[in-house]
Parts: sequence; structure tokens; C-alpha cells
Amino acid sequence: MSKKIRVGVIFGGRSGEHEVSLRSAHSIIDAIDKNRYEVVPIGITREGKWVTTSQATELLPEAVITATEQVALFGDPTHRGLVHVGSSSLDKDSLKTLDVIFPVLHGTYGEDGTIQGLLEMADVAYVGCGVLASSVGMDKVMMKKVFQSHGLPVGPYTYFLRSAWEKDKKAIIGKISREFEPPLFVKPANLGSSVGISKVKSFEQLEASIDLAARYDRKIVIEKGLNVREYEIAVLGNDEPIASLPGEVIPGAEFYDYNDKYIDNKTRFEIPATLAPGKIAQMQQLAIAAFQAIDASGLARIDFFVEKETGELILNEINTMPGFTSISMYPKLWAVSGLSYEELIERLITLAIERKKEASKNITTL
Repeated sequence: MSKKIRVGVIFGGRSGEHEVSLRSAHSIIDAIDKNRYEVVPIGITREGKWVTTSQATELLPEAVITATEQVALFGDPTHRGLVHVGSSSLDKDSLKTLDVIFPVLHGTYGEDGTIQGLLEMADVAYVGCGVLASSVGMDKVMMKKVFQSHGLPVGPYTYFLRSAWEKDKKAIIGKISREFEPPLFVKPANLGSSVGISKVKSFEQLEASIDLAARYDRKIVIEKGLNVREYEIAVLGNDEPIASLPGEVIPGAEFYDYNDKYIDNKTRFEIPATLAPGKIAQMQQLAIAAFQAIDASGLARIDFFVEKETGELILNEINTMPGFTSISMYPKLWAVSGLSYEELIERLITLAIERKKEASKNITTL
């Protein structure tokens, strides 16, 4: 019998999307093929401490997060594994060598290139996008600029820094009021799951909404509210990515916010979406173009708007580590496209190993 591949599943983290990460990791660990993979669950507390348990089958969020077996991952390619904090030396007994890591971390410190940089330094294969794609995909301003440079359609927007806001709120509000009419969306540039986002129906609501967004990031984005329908597509692959069928998001609230996504459960989904074949093909081509524009790899979910009056297709954003529970949009889109949740996990691990082999061809020293 061939040796099992050791997969480290990292979850939790110092992010506003901590709870979402726990749900995603729990689904992955439950579904992964235990005959092929040995799972090493790795929890990161809200304070940033890395902990693990000895048995993946015992995984519960509370059990992992309160575990006493503290570990760390060093940026040392000679070890490629976890080190028990407090060990007197880096001997074999203190290490848990990993073949591949599945970083199921959403938002700050997980989807923004930071954990990816550590994994690159450790020289270990990992699922998902690399440092560049992760950081660009996380920053809504840089993402839009890259899309625009590739001729991809984005909606009207502007942005400014928190320091400018704190210095002269009146000037910022004046500039926004001259350039836009309500409704507007106010967002922190670097966050996900609609955390810190507000819909502004009048300029009187603008200051409080910007104050909220500024709690989460130093860069604030203002987007023009459009009369649209919302669609999402899943993309899978490395150099030759493929796109799923699209799904439509029908928000139960004013917009698809955090409560609507994870608490109220009022949002409805049409999976697959009812669209003309030509529109589906156009959306899939645009999704792959967006994926390639930021040099993504592994997986991403691309979110679209379709203007109700004109049918114009607009890129909203790309998510490089979307929610990954068995009922999350990304796996469900692949399910209706012919790829089961279990098969999707296996494919992502394979892609991670393939990407690592490709990177190993690079000469890094002279």
C-alpha cells in the first residue's frame, strides 16, 4: 500500500472571518479521503497561536482552538513541517513533516499573501493562489486596477486612505458627493465576507459608513450602487484553468452582507443560473480572464454583476480562498458542473503538488 500524503489543514486565524474558516476546515476534514490522505489539523487562535491535535477525527473547533499542543511553522526549507514550541532541538521527534498544506484561511493573514509567503519560505506545496495573486485579489483597489489594465470591465469607484479621512472628513465627503449619487457602497479595501461594508442611500449616512470601514483597513473604497443581478463562477486550475457553470445570488437582505451570508440564511441561490448559453460562455471567459489577470492558481471564485437595463457584464471581485463548506457556493458550483466535493478536494491537492513541481524548476541560487 502506498504511503499516505500528509495534508496540513490550517484554519482559524486573526481575521474577522475566523468563524467562516472553522466551518470550511471542518467540512474539508470530514470529507477528505482518509485512505489516501493523513490529515494534520492546525488551528490558529484569534490571538495568532498555532495549535494542533493528534487525531483529525476528533476535530471540533473548540477542541482544536483550546488545545495545549502548541506548534509553529518555520520558514526553513530543510524541515518542511511543524515544530513543537518548547522543543529543545529540531530533532525528528519534534517535527511533523507535511507533504502539502491546505490553508483554509479567509481574509486578513490568510487570503492576503501573508501565509502564502510563509509557506513559500518553508518550501512546502500548498493549495490555492501564490503570494502575488492572493495579495492583489485581497486588495479591492489593486484588483480593480489590474482588471482595468487587462481591459476587463469594472464598475465606477474611487478610494482614499484612512489618514486622509481622519485629516479632513469634509473634503472627502465633498469629493464623493461631486463624483457620485447615492446609492453607494462603502468598503474596507482588504477584507472579505462583506465585513465592514455598508450600503449608503443618502450622503447623511456616509460619515458613519466610512468610519465603520476605516475600523478594518487603512484604505477605503467607494463604489457606485448599480441596478444589477449578482452571479458567481468557480474557477479551478493552474496554467490552464477551467470555469464552472454560473450561479445566481438572490440576497434576502438589502445586499449580500455578512448576516445574510452566514446568520439569517435568507439568501436564495439559483444553481446553475438560468442564462442564455451565450451569456454563460461570456461569463466563463471573463472569469478565466480575471483569474489569469492576477496570476491566480488552484482556485478562485469570481463575482459578477449583470446590469438589469443593459445586460452589461461587470466584474465585482475575485476571491482567492472562498468559503469552502460543503454547502458553500464554490463547491456547489462545481457539483452542478460535474465535480463532487470529495473530488474537488483531491483535485486541489493535486494542483498544489503540480504547482510546487513546476516552481522547483526555477534556479534560485547561483
